[in-house]
Amino acid sequence: MPDSPGKITLWGIEIFIATADEGSISAAARRVGASASAVSQQLTSLEAAVGATLLNRSTRPVSLTPAGAMFRRRAQVIQNEAEQARAELATSDLSTLTSFRLGMIEDFDADVTPALLSDMATDLSHCQFLLETGASHKLFGLLDSRALDVIVAADMGAAASWMEVHPLMEEPFIAAVPKGLVSERFQGADFIDTLGELPLIQYTARHVMGRVIAAHLARQNLRLSHRFELDSYHAIMAMVAQGAGWTILTPLGFLRAQRFHDGLDLFPLPFAPLSRTISLHARQDVLGDMPGQVAERLRGLLRQLTIEQARLHMPWLGDSLRLL
Repeated sequence: MPDSPGKITLWGIEIFIATADEGSISAAARRVGASASAVSQQLTSLEAAVGATLLNRSTRPVSLTPAGAMFRRRAQVIQNEAEQARAELATSDLSTLTSFRLGMIEDFDADVTPALLSDMATDLSHCQFLLETGASHKLFGLLDSRALDVIVAADMGAAASWMEVHPLMEEPFIAAVPKGLVSERFQGADFIDTLGELPLIQYTARHVMGRVIAAHLARQNLRLSHRFELDSYHAIMAMVAQGAGWTILTPLGFLRAQRFHDGLDLFPLPFAPLSRTISLHARQDVLGDMPGQVAERLRGLLRQLTIEQARLHMPWLGDSLRLL
């Protein structure tokens, strides 16, 4: 049923906020899952309802008018209240939740994420799930823009004041080297000297994890030869297994590329240790108890599907790989 002329709708407000955030009607359409024409029509209806032009749609990027900037503040309050009401209803009776937008780092896409969604789908029988996987910095951007409700990502420093954070696990970085390189060819030799004979295959510095590793090496005053910078665990592990170099990654990264496990040896970092924390993040006071409930489900899955599996391959990890 079409919206009545002169009425402000939550759908119109959501589209307005998405367009203001994205600076583009087409980008807003992708974010809300509608066509560009439907977005444009909703914006026109909203402007008619409030009696003011809210957006300069002829500019690139689309920009707020003075009236739009004023309305943006009120629109955000309305959207926050609507999300809070939805969350309160959902947490009082989970079966009433109708949508859940989740962002997950790629490390979990093969096992943890499917298990979590299957588990939640049993309780939320009428809920539609939207899943976005990607690098941590991308997921934080989508949470900030309200395109996602909850994300699971590697911590990137101090959390914003509007976030609630549920730590899930801590994992160390480890060294992966071609099979037999250290134990056979260079038995008893200095580990760093051994690795120095092969280039370091780096995780891309375009992602936070790559920058963290590069910064840690700089702090150790290590200048390691490198020729390759990749953004795929599978590609990195394949090259290491073929003897093209060695790499620094995490146990989760190792578990993702199981087909190459037989061609690798794994060791603790041969210099100062480095670790990262993975947490669940959500907007504070918006989803009620839901983020905490999801975090608790995740901890059980992480224990079974990642921590126990990683320790089978790397018993020397000990408590350096742990739930939080």
